[in-house]
Amino acid sequence: MATKIGINGFGRIGRQVLKAMKEKYPDEFDVVAVNDLFPPETNAHLFKYDSNFGIYPGTVELVDGDLVVDGDRIRVFAERDPARLPWGELGVEIVIEATGVFRDGKKAAAHIQAGAKKVIISAPAKPSDSVDLTVVLGVNDERYDPERHHIVSNASCTTNCLAPAAKVIFDNFGIVKGLMTTIHSYTNDQRILDLAHKDPRRARAAALNIIPTTPGAAKA
Repeated sequence: MATKIGINGFGRIGRQVLKAMKEKYPDEFDVVAVNDLFPPETNAHLFKYDSNFGIYPGTVELVDGDLVVDGDRIRVFAERDPARLPWGELGVEIVIEATGVFRDGKKAAAHIQAGAKKVIISAPAKPSDSVDLTVVLGVNDERYDPERHHIVSNASCTTNCLAPAAKVIFDNFGIVKGLMTTIHSYTNDQRILDLAHKDPRRARAAALNIIPTTPGAAKA
């Protein structure tokens, strides 16, 4: 029987998680619900038409406010408080926490309170020790213990790129000291045009500037 999944946050990461599960693991995972504050019509359109990955090859529809992908109905909610989501009622076993808001393990625990069994945070936890474990596949996933680890961070995109290569070097030669530079695509936290931002560097037009910053991987 497929594992039932709930996705909290249907932005860039949430949409790609659903696509990956539909295209690569349709028999292993069943996404039964999505929670996002934007209108379902907008989310359905963004899921179907992607500037980077093109058009989703399957069918995408809206039926009474719910998302129907490849004939499978996915309940849609717009709830700000994760503890009020009906994860237990829907039989959700794993929640993908992809809002970027509930990165603190204590806040992410609201999904457990709502009836989910496990939570995977799609970003580095803040603080890092607030989750049961931070996992990078191929690096330390053998440490995962389903009996003890219920709220897990999947680290950052940069960490998932760097850590596997660093592990190979460390295991075979050792690492005394290292310096890492990442060239990162711009994110939706940046500005398309010069505009006020609490970080003056990020106030610069994203497509016209190379902006120095510190990634989450520096701490991970």
